[in-house]
Amino acid sequence: MRQAFGGLTTRGRSFLAAGAAACVCAYLLGQSDLLRVGLLMAVLPLVCVLVLFRVRHQVTGGRSLAPSRVEAMSQARVSLRLENVSRLPTGLLMLQDQVPYVLGPRPRFVLDRVEAGGTREVSYRVRSDLRGRYELGPLQLRLTDPFGMCELTRSFGDADTLTVVPRVDPLPPVGLAGRAAGRGESRDRSLALSGEDDVIPRGYRHGDDLRRVHWRSTARYGQLMVRREEQPQRSYCTVLLDTRRGAYPGAGPDSAFEWAVSGAASVAVHLMERGLAARLLTDDGAGAPGRDSGPDGWSGADRPEATGTLLEALAVVDHSGNTGFTRAREALRDHPGGLLVAFVGEVAAEDAEVLARMRHRTAGAVAFVLDGRDDGADGARAGIDVLRGAGWTVLLVRPGDELADLWRQADRAHRQAADQKGFV
Repeated sequence: MRQAFGGLTTRGRSFLAAGAAACVCAYLLGQSDLLRVGLLMAVLPLVCVLVLFRVRHQVTGGRSLAPSRVEAMSQARVSLRLENVSRLPTGLLMLQDQVPYVLGPRPRFVLDRVEAGGTREVSYRVRSDLRGRYELGPLQLRLTDPFGMCELTRSFGDADTLTVVPRVDPLPPVGLAGRAAGRGESRDRSLALSGEDDVIPRGYRHGDDLRRVHWRSTARYGQLMVRREEQPQRSYCTVLLDTRRGAYPGAGPDSAFEWAVSGAASVAVHLMERGLAARLLTDDGAGAPGRDSGPDGWSGADRPEATGTLLEALAVVDHSGNTGFTRAREALRDHPGGLLVAFVGEVAAEDAEVLARMRHRTAGAVAFVLDGRDDGADGARAGIDVLRGAGWTVLLVRPGDELADLWRQADRAHRQAADQKGFV
């Protein structure tokens, strides 16, 4: 009630003060008519406070997002729903939602009157050019009585989170990543149940299906042997994202770092759609901040919501204080092979040597080196030469370059290097 009386407007306080003064004067002067007027002026704002205080707790509000996850530079629709569950109609209402500055101006709606048991729905759109997680709310409702005596504000505690993920560009289906073995037309197979290293029939174990007994091997070895079975072999790809703060000049949605994040998301999603098991790795040796789709850190088409999990992790990735790639190299020690795609900023010769050693554990390596300056530094050129000398396919990314065109160039360069190696 103290907060309710604190909502008296200037008009309400004036009426209350004037009514009290009139009552005092009427008592001193013995004027009954003046007393009636004073009581009316003093009671009116008090009645408005009591009515609004009751109505405030009988008005409910909610919010819904459609969708709750959008790409950068895309819009999301926010719907607000207000319901009056009391038996009395409301007066003038002003609805206001708390929105971060990057999503646009704070939306405000004025509702003239909501009847008893009635509902009102309004909506607005938000858009962000910067990826991230943004909290919408709480929803604030300001109630005003018809006489303008009192204004009360109620905040609905629930808040919703809008996730703005990096933009994903469609990439052409080139042969750079190959086919996921065991899928489509590929006939490469690996062994199941007993692991990929079980290349010969093994001895019978308790619980094995008797229908898997390999009689020829049983007769040969003199003990029960079970045959091996086949399953599709998984093809792997690691997307390495350089997050070093000093490697990228500039900031903002058009910066080189944001291009690298968007490129990493596009390549990872493209490879996962082709059936590969993809993993996102940063220069600090950790996976994408926060979440992996599986216990082994790999995300693929066989894992539900794998793409969404990876994009949500990239939505909050930020610069790191690292100066090299030593931790990333250590994380690749148990790499099962496959393709390595790296998005790096300015890379010096000593950093390139660490990246060069990562090439030995992969079937192929492609590096997109972002050059945010008009003329590349000598150290960056030396680093690119080191990578190419170690067998990396290196493409220098200039401002305004399209990832789809660079992806085709990387495929052509990779095939040319493979043909030259086979010829030699």
